[in-house]
Amino acid sequence: MTDSALIDYAVADRIATITLNRPEVANAQNTELLDQLDAAWTRAAEDDDVAVIIVRANGKHFSAGHDIKGGGPVPEKISLEFIYNHECKRYLEYTLRWRNVPKPSIAAVQGRCISGGLMLCWPCDLIIAADDAQFSDPVALMGIGGVEYHGHTWELGARKAKEMLFTGRALSAREAEQTGMVNRVVARDELDAETRALAETIATMPSFALRQAKRAVNQTLDVQGFYSAIQSAFDIHQTGHGNALSVCGWPILVNLDEMKSKVD
Repeated sequence: MTDSALIDYAVADRIATITLNRPEVANAQNTELLDQLDAAWTRAAEDDDVAVIIVRANGKHFSAGHDIKGGGPVPEKISLEFIYNHECKRYLEYTLRWRNVPKPSIAAVQGRCISGGLMLCWPCDLIIAADDAQFSDPVALMGIGGVEYHGHTWELGARKAKEMLFTGRALSAREAEQTGMVNRVVARDELDAETRALAETIATMPSFALRQAKRAVNQTLDVQGFYSAIQSAFDIHQTGHGNALSVCGWPILVNLDEMKSKVD
């Protein structure tokens, strides 16, 4: 690891652990972090000695979402085309690629998981949440109808998804467990140990069987329309950017202080 590394990567006992490492900004996602995260996923996917992947985060919070103020270099004149191309690569293509990595993955989530943070845990096959975890997507405050990887309906069911989006209210770990979005809830100080124990159990299974089981479940969702829905919802999301750009320009800072106040 170097001083500039925003992602820690380690492998032990056939388990790759990918750790978000921007705790000073609640693991908000700038361009560099997302690119490093994608590289870590690719590294784990291509390593024959890795059977299971864990995604976790240092600090109090899993992720405050996209780093709106410091997301990365932007051209002098912002266009919807620029936003579309940037988000298509880093928010849509990355998350779909992580979802389809042919190895089981587990997200360990603590504290706040806001908007773009959902895009880091939803592509994982399993989610273990600390009892202090809260999940939210309040981007309607910015004139946008939901985060780019629109897994809400699939993860929560239609009515709970609408409640999250319409109100911006955070779901507790227990509520998320009740919807089936979270596999289990554990005490905060047990999160890493419980996630590791589950990964170790899965790692004892035959790798080809795990790959085929994951493929069967993902393809069942795709046949039901998951992939097409994600693609079309992404395009709908971009109309929100068009609306926000016409109202306030870039960066889109409408109600940013209110959104950030949700992270201690």
